[in-house]
Amino acid sequence: MHYDADTALIVVDVQNDFADPGGNLYVRGGEEVIPVIDREIDRAVAAGALVVYTQDWHPPDTPHFEKDGGIWPVHCVKGTWGAELHPDLKIVGETIRKGTQGEDGYSGFTVRDPRSGDERATPLEDLLRERHIKKVVVTGLATDYCVRATALDAADKGFATTVLAEAVRAVDLEKGDGDKALDEVRRAGGTVE
Repeated sequence: MHYDADTALIVVDVQNDFADPGGNLYVRGGEEVIPVIDREIDRAVAAGALVVYTQDWHPPDTPHFEKDGGIWPVHCVKGTWGAELHPDLKIVGETIRKGTQGEDGYSGFTVRDPRSGDERATPLEDLLRERHIKKVVVTGLATDYCVRATALDAADKGFATTVLAEAVRAVDLEKGDGDKALDEVRRAGGTVE
């Protein structure tokens, strides 16, 4: 991957609940992406690229959670171990928190009210525009949910978008969901490396 000052490396939701086998919503193999992402962070920083992290940061009660009518087990509750970025992940940039008011926060760019469907922007796009970013490289968890949504939004907003296949892992609720998500990114004009 080529990095420069026009590029942002987006590290999606590499949090304990997803990346640690003891997490509430562990993504199989999630911990395997951390050394790959750390390598990419080093390369990005050395080239003057921007590094940005996204982080689920849910309240304890939200319609996003199964116990409150949603589809997911309780995960990434703000202030808990599960919500923290994984301790082996290098942190060198800003973090965009999503789902803070109980919204669905799949994309790093937008959150959606699970009841009304209303969407609103996170600060991510403004941050990228302020830094004159033209290209984004998306890594993290999980391929078929937050990585997919972030990459699709990035492409839709006109950023040249690449997903690093080596640096993502899928939930795969249905076999092949991760591969389908990467195909969708390609159809939206993004690339998968």
